[in-house]
Amino acid sequence: MMLSDLATPDDQTALFRKSWTLYDEITERNYMCHREIYAAVATLLRSRSAGNPYTVLDLGCGNARFLAPCLEASPPAAYHGVDLSSAALGEAEDHLSGISKKTLTRGEMLSFLEGSSGSFDLIFTGFAVHHLDTEAKQRFFKASSLRLAPCGELIMVDVARGEGETRECYLESYIRMMRTAWTGISPEHLEEACAHVKAHDFPETVTGLKQMAFRAGFSQSRLVARHGQHHLLEFAKD
Repeated sequence: MMLSDLATPDDQTALFRKSWTLYDEITERNYMCHREIYAAVATLLRSRSAGNPYTVLDLGCGNARFLAPCLEASPPAAYHGVDLSSAALGEAEDHLSGISKKTLTRGEMLSFLEGSSGSFDLIFTGFAVHHLDTEAKQRFFKASSLRLAPCGELIMVDVARGEGETRECYLESYIRMMRTAWTGISPEHLEEACAHVKAHDFPETVTGLKQMAFRAGFSQSRLVARHGQHHLLEFAKD
């Protein structure tokens, strides 16, 4: 969830608290399959960290609630999280207390990525890229490729459309699933969540994401896990 950079700090904190309360409701009930997906993320990080120090850039990190335990199990040499919300970053500071070397930056993830000169072994992003339009997604892959060290990888958790499925059909299907399956969410909060999806979700197909990655210089891509519309993808450079 990304909040407007035009909001005042007080407004942004209020918006974050409201939306994150809703997000916590959704994730606590595992409606977006966070438990299964982040268990697979933890396995990827164990493989990456085995005997080797590695650095992580987390784009659209939010409060890092789900990634933090994965990182603590496979500690990176350095972690850098980027998010628009200062309130989210404040919570991330707490969730990441077990990471000894960390940096948290307030900013829009694509702008940060394109303006950065740093190099990272691993770039991670969770449920954030689908908010970008197609052109911005291609820029995201290109900038990620440039920022990754040799043999680096991009790990992406996100929603994706089915092959041949239009955005309109995806939204209809996803929102129908929300209204049917998310029974533990209050009607008011469910309507807020549906409105957010309808206004801000622009998912690609898995094939489309892989093609963008290839054009950006990634040599390998694979679908690691899928749970409904929720996917874990890995993109690697030689």
